[in-house]
Amino acid sequence: MTNRPARILAALALVGTLAACSAGPRPAAGGAAYPAPMPLGVVPSASAAAAGGGPAQSCNPRASLRPPGSLPAPGSMPGGSAMRRIADAGLLKVGVDQNTNLFGYRNPASGQIEGFDIDVAREVARAIFGDPNKVQLIAITSAQRIPYIEQGKVDIVVDTMTMNCDRWTKVSFSSVYYEAGQRVLVNKNSSAKGIGDLGGKKVCAAAGSTSINNIAANPAKPVAVSVPDWTDCMVLLQQGQVDAVSTDDTILAGMADQDPSTQLVGPKFTEEPYGMAMSKNSPDLVRFVNGVLDRMRHDDTLHTINVRWLKDNAPSDVPQAVYQD
Repeated sequence: MTNRPARILAALALVGTLAACSAGPRPAAGGAAYPAPMPLGVVPSASAAAAGGGPAQSCNPRASLRPPGSLPAPGSMPGGSAMRRIADAGLLKVGVDQNTNLFGYRNPASGQIEGFDIDVAREVARAIFGDPNKVQLIAITSAQRIPYIEQGKVDIVVDTMTMNCDRWTKVSFSSVYYEAGQRVLVNKNSSAKGIGDLGGKKVCAAAGSTSINNIAANPAKPVAVSVPDWTDCMVLLQQGQVDAVSTDDTILAGMADQDPSTQLVGPKFTEEPYGMAMSKNSPDLVRFVNGVLDRMRHDDTLHTINVRWLKDNAPSDVPQAVYQD
């Protein structure tokens, strides 16, 4: 992992260089050296169910644990709680993306990771320590999100992570803090108007994301191509090695912002509610985080973060909480 930041900065530089040279028509996809399905990160639902890892049929993935009536004051976390353990460690360890423009990306000018998800994570640190800067941001891939929680390498993951029933069997989620939906990004010279026009075409997504499964399962039968990070998808699209990128519209909007030779097409074909992921062994932390989110909904902090990063594309309303107890 020691060379990962340098590699990502190089990838971002390549994205910028390719975007600057994109005035002419993009090459059609073909001859890519990337794997055909089933790619790394795709879990066929039938196999998952056979292995006992399928989602619970009665699960409501949006329903989290109800927060306490009031939150402890910053710097005064209850003894024996997960929040006290974090406070004693001196930093909130947060798994984040560093490749998703607007949500979690490494600013090439400052070298700092910033974005929508980072601001949300800092509000949790503010609630624990009284200081939003008491965070250790740990850059991870989509495929590392759940393992890093399970292995205790991070306290929380805030990384455009869709809440679904299968993931609830491995980690716990906060209430929904953002509503996204999967769409398609293509070059402007593409004739594709949506996922249904990409049958037999190469469509890229990150391994370990819900997006790669959705591509592989689509009735149009696109060819799912998995890569470690979203920036890799963008470079492949610019090089003509894939025909499209498909994931949450929030991620694609950041890509289109970087490269005006691309465009989003078609309607949303999935619902992607984002939640913060935590260990199933720390329900007190989940309830605490939900209390922080409730405060952010009521004092307009969550809406302010939306507007700061998404500007004209910010939703008019923030998601309301749903609780299972």
